Amino acid sequence: MATSGKVIKCMAAVAWAPKTPLSIEEIEVAPPKAREVRIKILACGICRSDDHVVKGLLSNQKFPVIAGHEAAAIVESVGKEVTAVKQGDKVIPLIVPQCGECRCCKHRNSNFCIKNDVVNTGLMEDSTSRLTCKGKPVHTFLGVGAFTEYTVVNEAAVVKIDAAAPVERVCLIGCGFSTGYGSAVQIAKVEAGSTCVIFGLGGIGLSTLIGCRVAGAARIIGVDVNKDKFAKAKTLGATECVNPRDFTKPIHEVLCGMTDGGADYTFECIGTIDTMTSALKSSHPGLGTCVIIGVAAGDERISLDPMLMITGRTLKGSCFGGIKSKDCVPQLVADYMAKKFNLDELVTHTLPFEKINDGFELLRNGKSIRSVLIF
Repeated sequence: MATSGKVIKCMAAVAWAPKTPLSIEEIEVAPPKAREVRIKILACGICRSDDHVVKGLLSNQKFPVIAGHEAAAIVESVGKEVTAVKQGDKVIPLIVPQCGECRCCKHRNSNFCIKNDVVNTGLMEDSTSRLTCKGKPVHTFLGVGAFTEYTVVNEAAVVKIDAAAPVERVCLIGCGFSTGYGSAVQIAKVEAGSTCVIFGLGGIGLSTLIGCRVAGAARIIGVDVNKDKFAKAKTLGATECVNPRDFTKPIHEVLCGMTDGGADYTFECIGTIDTMTSALKSSHPGLGTCVIIGVAAGDERISLDPMLMITGRTLKGSCFGGIKSKDCVPQLVADYMAKKFNLDELVTHTLPFEKINDGFELLRNGKSIRSVLIF
């Protein structure tokens, strides 16, 4: 491309400080250095964790920052020593990289690559940024920073996908869908005929629901205070939906009463400590597994009665659904193309990039499952 090796000026949504609207600004994107890839963003979903960034709920997040991480893109140029992708490839940037060299990458049961940016440094490996705005370095969320026309990622954090894949759908595989689906099939390992309870019927919750259905769960109970989400959940495979506000007793007592003492698998997809505790209490003693998926505010802590664990429940955490990103993301794209699952139902709004703040309002008001920005 004509821009290869040059600084690119483009538009981006910059968060200058917590609790302020995103500002559409012209930024400068430097060429990629060794083992780095510069990509042109084509589509990007608005995820709840992006809202955590904007609201300042992530204690380690540095500002100014460009959020956005659930994206599909085209490789604009590559730095020296890059072999995994080439100019013109359609790709998905990876919030959890796969370097293939660290202890986690080499372990068959782990996907938490040491090159991850979950601690939110927002910088490249050399501790500098490739993005600047008004002369100031700009951080990127989760090592991606996709609310921009161009960004730069580490080679370990990008993977080639089917060139025919529709970007406004498969971008969800970059975070929400993979996280939820993988939590069901990879982390919990849901078994056929089992009973599952899903707390939160947003994008990740519904993706978890899809995973439970594909795994053959007999009962899938969705839990949400927004009853408007129930029809969509049932379309995707929920057998029942429950609104905690319809009951005077704690929701875990309601669910245990519905499931002969507790579910086989429970999933927390909201990110509050109260629902995390409820999800654990809703799993059956002696055999139940609870998976925490939702991201809580940075200063929140869970306090648990040890008897909940001593009586034989299993509590697990989920990062990107436990899947090894470079190995699994292209296969998930292929599975979508083969109609193994449907992503279309998860996208409720498609917006031009400049309407990004409208997309956040839809999320906060419970009016969207996923809003996808088109660049």
